[in-house]
Amino acid sequence: MKQRIPARELVLTALFAALTTVGAYLRIPTPWSAFTLQVFFVFLAGALLGPKYGMLSQLVYVALGLIGIPVFTGGGGPAYVLQPTFGFLLSYIPSAALVGWLCSRTEAPGFGRIVLSCLAGLGVIYLIGLPYMALIVNLYLGREMRLWDVLWGGMIIFLPYDAVKILLTGILAKALIPTIRKMQTR
Repeated sequence: MKQRIPARELVLTALFAALTTVGAYLRIPTPWSAFTLQVFFVFLAGALLGPKYGMLSQLVYVALGLIGIPVFTGGGGPAYVLQPTFGFLLSYIPSAALVGWLCSRTEAPGFGRIVLSCLAGLGVIYLIGLPYMALIVNLYLGREMRLWDVLWGGMIIFLPYDAVKILLTGILAKALIPTIRKMQTR
């Protein structure tokens, strides 16, 4: 017999797929590069929904983009896998799962645990996204992108903004986790 997803979890999963989409279009310009709020919603999905539904929300997000719905910053469609940034999008799935798993290891995770969980999730994003970006740029696009260029353009300039997103996730998730968990046990 198939196990059904409870309606509450289904709604929250869809909500976080939608919020990640909104986060893709909230571009905040800076002197070096614009950044989006996708990662913020990836971390929040993991922290609030747990590993299973946090991961599922990001799987839905990526799947919607790959079938052609313009949920990614640059649109959508199957050809998006050839974009240098697609590895970062793909990494959202295991990142949300890891953040969710680490946050769910205790009944009421504190701010510190949430922040450390998000740091681990950020590590996953960069471990998948950076090599993917280098591979697409160097092999598919045929442009030389040295290691320093990959690190600078794909990670270093974003670290201060990632730190802000992690701190905001810690504050918001600490406040919301008790409410979300009460809803899930009803």
